[in-house]
Amino acid sequence: MERYFNIAGPCIPGEHYMLPALDRLPEVRRLVNRRQYFVIHAPRQTGKTTAVKALVHEINAKGDKVAIYCTLETLQNAADPEKASLAISDLILDNFNAAFPTETTDAARQGAPSSGGGVGLAIRSALRNLCRRAGKPLVVFFDEADCLSGNVLISFLRQLRDGYVNRDTIPFPASIALIGMLDVRDYKAQIRPDGESLGQISPFNIISEDMLLRNFTDKEVAALYKQHTEETGQKFAPDVLDRVMDFSGGQPWLVNALARECVEKIHGFRYDETVTADDIETAKETIIRRRDTHVDSLMERLREPRVRRVVEPVIFGGERTVSSNSEDWRFVVDLGLLREEKGSLVPANKMYAEIIGRYLSRDAQESMETSIPDTPWATPDGLDMPGLMAAFQAFWRENSGADRRAYEYGEATPHLVLMAFLQRVTNGKGHIAREMALGSKRLDLCVEFRGHSYAVEVKTARNFAGEDSYKQLAGYLDDLGLSEGWMAIFDEDKSKPWEEKLYNRDVTFNGKTLHIVGL
Repeated sequence: MERYFNIAGPCIPGEHYMLPALDRLPEVRRLVNRRQYFVIHAPRQTGKTTAVKALVHEINAKGDKVAIYCTLETLQNAADPEKASLAISDLILDNFNAAFPTETTDAARQGAPSSGGGVGLAIRSALRNLCRRAGKPLVVFFDEADCLSGNVLISFLRQLRDGYVNRDTIPFPASIALIGMLDVRDYKAQIRPDGESLGQISPFNIISEDMLLRNFTDKEVAALYKQHTEETGQKFAPDVLDRVMDFSGGQPWLVNALARECVEKIHGFRYDETVTADDIETAKETIIRRRDTHVDSLMERLREPRVRRVVEPVIFGGERTVSSNSEDWRFVVDLGLLREEKGSLVPANKMYAEIIGRYLSRDAQESMETSIPDTPWATPDGLDMPGLMAAFQAFWRENSGADRRAYEYGEATPHLVLMAFLQRVTNGKGHIAREMALGSKRLDLCVEFRGHSYAVEVKTARNFAGEDSYKQLAGYLDDLGLSEGWMAIFDEDKSKPWEEKLYNRDVTFNGKTLHIVGL
């Protein structure tokens, strides 16, 4: 069959274009061979399940061990530890029987849930019985393990620990891996959300390593796309790879989604047509607008309070409000929404930066549908930026008194409203690139319209630092190769009259013309 770029579920050899799944987990074989228990974590749709299933196949093909894959996603809302133990033991047995259908169902289940301590120890009992049946070292991979929480997770882990520490006297799996989005610290957060103690014996002290499944490198993306070219003859222009990496940062779902959109939708399977960097731009815009499941799930995460606490200051360059050692910080990084860079946080890639900006400013943009006309500032040569910024000054004076509680990200409201205004103006006819970084004390926007680029730096009055701020904007203009740019400064001192807040002045700094817009 003809292979294709996969954006739904694990990749299957022979059906999908795919890379050697285990190359991104180089140490996993060593951990299995050393009989260790470990965690594999990564954001959604990065290839965890594909890699784990490949390892299960590899182990069973080699023949010196027996490996099974078991997903726990159906236990997401389980609250009763004993019922959950029985359900998990059933899943373990069902997956073993499916992989090794050599015994009848009755024989496979003989004594499983009730032996060795009752239903509260059903998981331990099931694993012990399977070790006896396997006749070889057993390796078990529990996917979606972070679906479990609270007492269910405690019971699950304690049964694994009980078997682990007694492996010298009773049959028990040689190696077990927990796979999910969360690292070890986030599992602990799910067990003790209020900081309560787990007691003197931690079920986590049997885990020897916590591995993060990385994104694709540029060479890996090139190899993936080359598979399509070799099989169909369709070429990718030389600058496509740079554009894909620039937008996606190598995030596997985005890499596949961009290629799929170009090959199947934009070019309609016409393999004699070359995929260009402009096609990638169009694909990116379509994916964001269409709100594919991957994008939609990210948007929903932005509504969670623990995510908002971390993301909000990133939007406007504020100082961190949570510690880098906090569970909230780690959780947002593990989601893949943000990444750490030089001790700060930034969006994980440019597409996610757009998703964050567009989603959080969506309500404001929709409210402007009738009040803001379609691109009245468009000219044959681009945008009338002075006129556009003057219009926003008038709009902000009229609307800045709106209840901030209407915005989930209240402190970022000015920045989000300006983004919504610019998005409304350029919608369908231009593009806005967003540069966000925790602690930067600014939000950098680049409005691209009809082949022209316009740099807008957004600040609050308390973060404006005279020449230092001018230097920041001038540096941004250097990066973009521009000679002029705009700095929007929001003064939220309600005691000041608008006559003091609203102003326009031009500054020449390091050979650049800086248009300063007071708001």
